[in-house]
Amino acid sequence: MSMNKKHPFLPLIDSTSKILILGTMPSIKSTELGFYYMHPQNRFWKILSSIYNQDVYSASINEKKEFILKNHLALFDIVEQCSIKGSSDQSIKNIQVQDIRELINRYPIKKIILNGKKSYQVFLKHYKELNDIAVVLPSSSAANAAFSLEKLIALWKKELKG
Repeated sequence: MSMNKKHPFLPLIDSTSKILILGTMPSIKSTELGFYYMHPQNRFWKILSSIYNQDVYSASINEKKEFILKNHLALFDIVEQCSIKGSSDQSIKNIQVQDIRELINRYPIKKIILNGKKSYQVFLKHYKELNDIAVVLPSSSAANAAFSLEKLIALWKKELKG
């Protein structure tokens, strides 16, 4: 059963953010817990922990926020509102997108990382003119079993650390 969902979080971004990481829509678990990538099976925080050599997986939400901003990153999602079954990206329909252009104009973003194919498809459909600064990476979701944690770390590290 699809339900209509509105994005629950503000972007985590500040005047030092250079890389914007965009997912699709927070999972049910992330929404319940009040922050991005909070489902324990999602590998996002494990990937960043490894790349930056700091345990942010088990950090508090405030520590996660500080970590993101300290490393000149930003977190947000491409979808503002949609109908979705559970937390499945594949089921997302009736999409309204966030105003990503406004963030790009307001902050010193040099690169946009799309966390997974679905966020990239939506991004391309609505923001084709920003494609030259966009990179799609394999999703950190546990549903993306095709990629091991080690492979995800290697691919993400290339884009986050050059």
